[in-house]
Amino acid sequence: MNVTIFTDGSSRGNPGPGGWGTVVVTDEKVFEFGGGEKNTTNNRMELMAVIHGLKKVGSIAGEKELPVQMYTDSSYVINGITKWIKGWKRNGWLTKTKDDVQNKDLWMELDEALNAVGSGNVSWKYVGGHVGIVGNERCDVIATSFADGAVEKLYGGSLSGYSIKNILDISHDETKVKTKKSSSSRSKAQAYSYISSIGGEIKIHRSWAECEARVKGVKGAQYKKSSSAMNEAEIIDEFSTF
Repeated sequence: MNVTIFTDGSSRGNPGPGGWGTVVVTDEKVFEFGGGEKNTTNNRMELMAVIHGLKKVGSIAGEKELPVQMYTDSSYVINGITKWIKGWKRNGWLTKTKDDVQNKDLWMELDEALNAVGSGNVSWKYVGGHVGIVGNERCDVIATSFADGAVEKLYGGSLSGYSIKNILDISHDETKVKTKKSSSSRSKAQAYSYISSIGGEIKIHRSWAECEARVKGVKGAQYKKSSSAMNEAEIIDEFSTF
């Protein structure tokens, strides 16, 4: 039996009211899950969605090992689980600056859920948000409904009886993907902030001139431009990893 999981998280305000949505699809069944919190972040909701998907796999699989395709539009989740988590665990869930890893509780819960189904059985697939992938669009509807307090009715039953007949269609709108991933578009986009890290000390700058003054000529300095508050948090997490 194969398992495909689609996930998404949403936060109104980041932090603010948030929700998460998960759709788990097996060869014969579909299970929808969702939940929300009154004051949370997008990253926490993305993690919650993935955790609940993996926990459902654990209950389905029992003692068996099942191949899982996990689709998420969160680079935070993908980078965390494929790059950063080994260092976090090695360092006792502390960052390079000896602070607790942000969202440590959920990362530990995710690590436990992943180990229960076998980390080698899960393939992590990044998908662009709102590019027409049916499963992720459905998760977005679920997540935003919980964030807005208008809870969506969730399905659990046979695949044949599921109203979304093309749920496993992972093709996408190339026009949207090109627009989203265009490097020239990103480079021209107005910066939300600039983040620099020198010797583990992270600072946020509101102008490139301020950031450049700190990092120019400094060996080992790291710096990046963020495009939003969420992206800023992701970059800070990345710089804090080791």
